[in-house]
Amino acid sequence: MKKLALIAVMAAFATPTFADDIFGTWKTIADDNGNSGHIKVAACGSKICGTLVKSFDKNGKAFKSENQGKKLMWDMVNKGGGNYGDGKVWSPDRNKTYSGKLVLSGNSLNVKGCVLGVCRSGGKWARVN
Repeated sequence: MKKLALIAVMAAFATPTFADDIFGTWKTIADDNGNSGHIKVAACGSKICGTLVKSFDKNGKAFKSENQGKKLMWDMVNKGGGNYGDGKVWSPDRNKTYSGKLVLSGNSLNVKGCVLGVCRSGGKWARVN
């Protein structure tokens, strides 16, 4: 019984907790309406998603957007070397969903989305925390 308890304790401490470098809150660039936001990027099961947690108007004043709390990216996968893909990115200002590609470099996240071969830059997002 003591061996079983010891194995259980060791297994609990040996189970790794994976935190991805992309996790955190990111400030987007201004969209077509001049609005920007804070996107919280976190694990969604085995994938990565991003949820709009705060919105700002073109003057930088915070406001309550109808899109707060909605996922703006989902099903992203870490491809290694700071590259992420295989997921989707939703652009609220255009109400379009794109195949997403992200490139992480330090505290900068380059966001890009493509649909039917037409790609759009989501700009470089800056890490908030």
